This record gives sequence, C-alpha cells and structure tokens, in this order.
Amino acid sequence: MELTEKLDEIVAHIEGARSVPMSASCIVNRGQLLAMLDELRELLPEELRRAQHILAERDQVIAEGRREAERIIEEALRERAQLVAESEIHRAAAEEAERLLDEARREAGEMRREVDDYIDTRLANFEIVLNKTLAAVLRGREKLHGKGELSGLTETTDDPPL
Repeated sequence: MELTEKLDEIVAHIEGARSVPMSASCIVNRGQLLAMLDELRELLPEELRRAQHILAERDQVIAEGRREAERIIEEALRERAQLVAESEIHRAAAEEAERLLDEARREAGEMRREVDDYIDTRLANFEIVLNKTLAAVLRGREKLHGKGELSGLTETTDDPPL
C-alpha cells in the first residue's frame, strides 16, 4: 500500500467515526488508529528509500551524460587531429573540430539541464507528498490528542459563572 493510500484510509477512518454529540470530537478505536499510524510509519522509510533511489538514478544519469559528453568530445578531438594531419584541409578540419566541440558542449549542457529538470520535478513531487503526509500526520495527532477546533471551548466552560 502506498503512503497516500494509507493516509486516505486513516482520514476515512476518522471521518467515519461516530461523533460525540454537540462537539467536534469523535470516538475512534484507539487500537485500530494506532495500528494504521504504525503502518504509515513503516511506509515512510519506503518513500525515503524511493527518494534515495531517485537521487542515485539522477547521479547515474548525470554520470552517463558526462561520460557521453566526454566520449563526444574525445571523438571530436580525434576527428580534429585526423583532419589536421591532412595538410590540404587543415583549415576546414579545424573549423569542423571546433563545431563538433561546440555541439558536444551544447548537447552536454542540454543533457545536464534536462537531467536536472527531471530530478527537480521528481524531488518536488516527493516534497509535496512528504508535506501532505506530514500535514496529515500532524492533523491526526492533533485530533488524537483532542486539540481540535472546539477543544478550547470545553476548557473555558468549566470556569465558574461570574
């Protein structure tokens, strides 16, 4: 089960709980809710492992991009050296080699930007999921501890009338 599914299950459990009359409180089975929260806690490390895997993938993609860029640059340098060796086409060879180097650098730069954009998007999505999870957990804990919107009213109603 995914993290968001478990959160949805907990929210549905709380929303479906029997209400306490004239109160924002509800009655939930503590054991069931704690068990669901424990399951949620177990899912969090999986999400973190996925994030680490995404980061490792990003590093791998970047490394592959750099290797490819280096290969392209080396290929361009070899081609330039070969063309330079031929005296008749020395000038043309130098221009072509520079063009290949520029193209390789441009392609490498584009690849780096695309990889960075991809990883940034994935990390942003993961950040959103984690923020939603954290917010849901905090709301759940507040509800569990009776820190809802009307809990302050019950404290003030216990004061003796003036």
